[in-house]
Amino acid sequence: MLMAIPVHENTSTSPFRRFRAMKPTPSQSTPSVQRIGWQGNLPTLPAGHALARVSAQHRAGYEVHDGEHAFNAQPAPKFLKRNLDPADRPAVGDFVLIETGSPPHITEVLPRRGVLTRAAAGERYARQTIATNLDVVFVLTGLDGDFNPARIERYLALIEGSGARAVVLLTKRDLAEAEDVDAALTTLHERLPDDTPVHAINGKDAACTTTLAGFLTPGTTAALVGSSGAGKSTLTNTLLGHDRMATAATRASDDHGRHTTTHRALLPLPSGACLIDTPGMRELKLTGDEDLDLFSDIEKLAEQCRFADCGHGNEPGCAVREALEEGELDPERWRHYQKLSSQREEQATRFEDRLRASHEPIRAQRRRDWQERE
Repeated sequence: MLMAIPVHENTSTSPFRRFRAMKPTPSQSTPSVQRIGWQGNLPTLPAGHALARVSAQHRAGYEVHDGEHAFNAQPAPKFLKRNLDPADRPAVGDFVLIETGSPPHITEVLPRRGVLTRAAAGERYARQTIATNLDVVFVLTGLDGDFNPARIERYLALIEGSGARAVVLLTKRDLAEAEDVDAALTTLHERLPDDTPVHAINGKDAACTTTLAGFLTPGTTAALVGSSGAGKSTLTNTLLGHDRMATAATRASDDHGRHTTTHRALLPLPSGACLIDTPGMRELKLTGDEDLDLFSDIEKLAEQCRFADCGHGNEPGCAVREALEEGELDPERWRHYQKLSSQREEQATRFEDRLRASHEPIRAQRRRDWQERE
């Protein structure tokens, strides 16, 4: 049974309210763009342009913020070409150049850092940009039926190649027994790399802002990822200091939530940091570029096998099998490593096939040109 908790969006106090008729600020200062996560001095901008950041994407265009005001902007025609790689289009978190006009237009996407991507659903290989210019990615999972160490490892695999730092947050601590909280923390400390921060929090308690303060310093940008019902919107409201994001209770049958967040949105926090809340993702497909560094201990074990092409089955001198038999390697973690490795290789192959297919028309044209010259 679904039990909804009504929370009214406070649009009057939303720091990123939409101003449809607003135009970019004519003159900008470094402090103003730092409010939207810009790091460093303000670059020299072309005449008639302003620096802004994409805070949301809608079917009708984009919502951007220049550090002073939020307003709507349309993409320049070059971003609407059908054959353009989706990764080259503006995404939430991008810093962009805005050309003044009615309406304003996004003319350039500035170089990105900390780009979080996943492989899009479907048979055709494509990459989906989740958010850009990230410093931290908070992976949320509830201390209820949502707790799944394997899913957390999959998130970390996607994050490790982005350049952002991963932080695992176990939410709903107030609803869990103390021994269950300790057991979950122990499980993750055993399975995750030692340098991965893991915190158990109550997302409704303002005290969690103190726990996360070191990750949300002025000028930084953090993203929240996790399944629906993990508490992303609840934590967002707590960090903002008011109820901006709608929340809903999870289903009593399986502790899964509804998609109360329907699109990615970038929000400024009182701490001076920016936060990107994302919808729950049903599918987390690897892109094929992952290094799987979080399983570096397993890869080091594999290097100790007697044979370089060891299949880790019945081969003599297999260090991985010995570690499994002696209890030094968790069988579940080993199986998940094998699963992710297989998926990574499959995605890498699909990406190579896509590249070959995209180059084939060029090769065909070159063959025709050569034949004409002959």
